[in-house]
Amino acid sequence: MKLGTILAALSAAVLAASCAAPGNISYFQDADLQAASFPVQETHITLKPEDKVSIVVNIPTGDDDLVKLFNLPYISQRIGSNFNSSVSAISGYLVDADGDIDFPVLGKVHVGGLTRSEVAAVIKRELIGRELAKDPVVTVEFMNLTVVVLGEVNHPGRYNIDKDKFTLMDALGLAGDLTIYGNRENVKVLRKAEGGREQSFTVNLCSAEEFVTSPVYFLQQDDLVYVEPNEMRARQSTVNGNNIRSTSFWISIASLAASVGTLLIRAVPASK
Repeated sequence: MKLGTILAALSAAVLAASCAAPGNISYFQDADLQAASFPVQETHITLKPEDKVSIVVNIPTGDDDLVKLFNLPYISQRIGSNFNSSVSAISGYLVDADGDIDFPVLGKVHVGGLTRSEVAAVIKRELIGRELAKDPVVTVEFMNLTVVVLGEVNHPGRYNIDKDKFTLMDALGLAGDLTIYGNRENVKVLRKAEGGREQSFTVNLCSAEEFVTSPVYFLQQDDLVYVEPNEMRARQSTVNGNNIRSTSFWISIASLAASVGTLLIRAVPASK
C-alpha cells in the first residue's frame, strides 16, 4: 500500500500547488502608509479643444437683466422611452480648435490650457476691466470630461471627471476596483499627446512609490485605463481552461496517477 499512499500524497501536493492564489494581490506592499512619504507631481485638469464647460456669472447687485446677459439659457432635454418627461440643463461652452470659447458680450476668450479657477479668473477680470460688472462671482464646471476604464475591473465604462485633480485611484474606485483576476503590477494608461500621438504608461499598484511618482498618478480627460488579466485569468481563457497550467489539467493527472497506482497494486501478487 506504500505506493498508493505516495501517489495519493503526490496528487494532493500537485493539486494544492495548482490552486495556490497569486501573491501580488495587495496594493502598496512596499510602504508603511503611516511613515512613507513620496513626492507627487501635482497636475490639474486643463481645458483642451472639444472640451465643454459651463460658466455661470452671478452679480451681487441682483440685477436679473444683467445676470441674464452674461449667462447662457437653460435648455430642456426630453428623457424616457416615450420622451414623456424632461429635465432642465444649463448650456455649455465648447472649446474650439484654437482653445477659445465665444462668451456673451466679451466675444472670443482664450481658455485652452487653463484650469477651472484660471478660466473663472479670466472671465472675472474681463468683466471688471470692461466695467461690465462689479464684483462678479464666476463658477466654472466640467461638462463632458471623462476617462474610460476597461479590463479586469468590476464595472468597466466611461466615468466623468468631477474635480481638478483626478487620480488613477479615483477612476478605479468609480469602476468598482480591480477584480481578483486583475494584474496589479501592469496597469496600462493610454493618453493622447500633442499631434495626435498616443502615449502609453505602465503602473505597478503593488508599489506605493512607483504608483505615486508615476506620470499618470493624476489622469487627464480622454485617458484610457486598461487592467490586463493576470495569469490565473489567462489560463481560464483557453479552451475549457485545460492546459498544463490549469487546475483541471492537474486534477486529471492526479486522477490518472491514482488509477494507475491502484492497478499496479492489484497486479502485484500478495507476498506469502
